[in-house]
Amino acid sequence: MAFEIDRVREIAERVAASSGLEVVEVELRGGGKSRMLRIFIDKPGGVTHEDCANLSREVGTILDVEDVIPGDSYLLEVSSPGLDRRLSRPADFQRFTGSRVKVTTRQPVNGNRHFEGRLENFQEGRLVLDLSTARKKHRPADGTQQRLEIELANVEKANLVPEI
Repeated sequence: MAFEIDRVREIAERVAASSGLEVVEVELRGGGKSRMLRIFIDKPGGVTHEDCANLSREVGTILDVEDVIPGDSYLLEVSSPGLDRRLSRPADFQRFTGSRVKVTTRQPVNGNRHFEGRLENFQEGRLVLDLSTARKKHRPADGTQQRLEIELANVEKANLVPEI
């Protein structure tokens, strides 16, 4: 039986929804006896230790009973996505409009692949960054372009930048 990440996500989302939680990301790392299945969850107001423990217990039981992850062993880790959470889905970009983000593109945009700024807008698969709020090393040197539009398909990696 092959491992199906979509099946794990579906189980985790079903359990999470019953507790008012959102599954942010599911990933399987490693191989053999050192495999780790990570499930990142979130909810308005933040995730508690109890939320993580409950989801881990319920999802772990279902995964084991249904033998979703073949093989002898794996470690299940359930946690919050953290302050610098990864943004990958269109819903993530819509939800965090107005937040500071760091973006790495697949292909250069105006000769650069690394950007930091405020996510000003996300519509029709395009995000708009306000670069005027970026730290000096991420700001355009000539100061001309303060807004940058990037296709979501060109985003290799995007994370929130904690504002403390």
